[in-house]
Amino acid sequence: MRILHVSDLHFGRPAVPEQIDAIEEMIQRKGYDVVAISGDVSQRARAGEFQRARSFIRDAQKVSQTICVPGNHDVRWWHAPLGLGDRTKMYEDYRKYISPDLEPVLRLPGMTIVGLNTSHGITRKTLTWNLRDLSIIGYLTGAQIEHARAEFERSPSGDARVIVMHHNPVKGELSQRHGLKRTRRILGAFAEMGVDAVLCGHDHQEAIHYVEHTRKGTVISTAGTVSNRSRGGRPSSLNVLDIEHGQVTTTTHVWTPDRREFIAGAVKCYTR
Repeated sequence: MRILHVSDLHFGRPAVPEQIDAIEEMIQRKGYDVVAISGDVSQRARAGEFQRARSFIRDAQKVSQTICVPGNHDVRWWHAPLGLGDRTKMYEDYRKYISPDLEPVLRLPGMTIVGLNTSHGITRKTLTWNLRDLSIIGYLTGAQIEHARAEFERSPSGDARVIVMHHNPVKGELSQRHGLKRTRRILGAFAEMGVDAVLCGHDHQEAIHYVEHTRKGTVISTAGTVSNRSRGGRPSSLNVLDIEHGQVTTTTHVWTPDRREFIAGAVKCYTR
């Protein structure tokens, strides 16, 4: 199975039309089994931004299965800060234009992909001593972990198991920050339930990590942003994952302005 993993499209003013066009052409030409979008399809959670994202997803669905989860930019957290207010309004336009399901599950022959919503707005669990973290930090509840476990247990034992979520559970090279709280515990739970790969974004810098545990190693694919908001002046990027019976191969594709396309770069192979 081949997965095109993109993240942080940020439709709105940060989006770069020629890069979006190039990705749409890649999807139509190469026909990936799955197009996975790990959040932040919008910049300000505005209806028009979601409508453009909906068009992107609809075109991808002509040739591929798709799965998408919310990012922190897709959440109107100001409707219910610290749980005070109407939480349903936080995701109102995302549900209207992208999907009513914040945690979709995609089942294909030989693979199960579970989407998890790490973007909960401003809550007690996301507060830190850094004011810049407001509405930025993500987390997963115990109930969400058990939900993922139950979904995987419904699938054949040999299926590849993939998680799609927005916040990065491994420190970014430049940011030196986790986007997700309690990462050690969460990655341990993923390993225990046999997750082969986690697809995330949020850090705006491309990265592939392999987290080793006693029972199971997990590939962490962090796709860079496809917008003008890349970290440290890095070029926009996306990742392609080839998941076979005994192996996961990742290929990072980096935007090349001269050729106006995403060019395949570093390739890494891991044993499942």
